[in-house]
Amino acid sequence: MQRAAMDRFIDTIEWIAAGFIGIVALDVFVSVLLRNTLNYSIPDSFDIGRMLLGILIFWGIAATSYRGTHITVDLIWANVGPRWQRRIDVFATLVLLFVVTVQTYTLFDKVRVTYNDNVLTFDTHMPTWPFSAVAWIGDISAVLLIAIRTYRLVFHPEEIHDPKIKATE
Repeated sequence: MQRAAMDRFIDTIEWIAAGFIGIVALDVFVSVLLRNTLNYSIPDSFDIGRMLLGILIFWGIAATSYRGTHITVDLIWANVGPRWQRRIDVFATLVLLFVVTVQTYTLFDKVRVTYNDNVLTFDTHMPTWPFSAVAWIGDISAVLLIAIRTYRLVFHPEEIHDPKIKATE
């Protein structure tokens, strides 16, 4: 039961990240279409697009961190046995967990400062802190998913969805 709930949580995070990819693509498509066909620019289109890309990056970190599908250098990993491969995976995931946790802490400061300074978009004077907050929630999701990955790598490697990870002793 606990495993199924954790897998649903992981899948939900990945679907949210995929949804943000769709939102960014739609924003770019509509902006370009209106600009090139009707010579009309959506107010704050640049600012909104920029902030949506920021959100997409942080939710993308969450989605790729659990699956281990981010960019890796496997020069050493590919040339050692399964036991050392697992140790390298655990070490690398712990380093990633530390880095993303620090990043999440500092991003919260960005959300707080943006809110306190009442930073607004140029055209419509829309507050920008909600965009930063959604990105921060994506970063929190990344920390949670990396923690789940670390737990599974150490205690239940057979539950990792990465085909290169095998249960080793």
